[in-house]
Amino acid sequence: MSPSRTSFSPRSAYDTEEATAAGIYGVIVSAGVMAAAHAPSAAATAVAVLVTVSIYWTAERYSRIVAERIHQGHRPSRQTLRRQLTSGWEMITASLLPLAVLLTVRLLGATLRTAVISAMVCSTVLLCMAGWRVGRKGRLTTAERLVSSMVAGLFGIGMIVLKTQLH
Repeated sequence: MSPSRTSFSPRSAYDTEEATAAGIYGVIVSAGVMAAAHAPSAAATAVAVLVTVSIYWTAERYSRIVAERIHQGHRPSRQTLRRQLTSGWEMITASLLPLAVLLTVRLLGATLRTAVISAMVCSTVLLCMAGWRVGRKGRLTTAERLVSSMVAGLFGIGMIVLKTQLH
């Protein structure tokens, strides 16, 4: 990114780290919902995922606002409220690609189980990519990046194993 683009960016390094963490968390939570869901259709599964990650997002934002009030001893400012309520959306948006896979695979005629597992494979790939990116940004060696990617991918693999064992 050029220096001129970064100078106009409203996001700080903290926000970027928070956005990345929220996205990773959103992928893991959405995969967990898909693993545990007993929904009768792909659409019902997608709704369950979106409602669940929305509740998680709301709970996280609420807890941050309350924690600030407790630790700083005063009401959060409007700026703080606005910052909290306009950040962390990556927790929700990160689930959209796996949900698109879920709905597309199901619309193409696959069984619901196959569509869910396909979406969970997509989630696993996203987690592996995040692990690789962490390694690249952290200036790790190629071997260390592979380990970082595999560790991140284990969350998705764990969810797939959970799904296959539960149902």
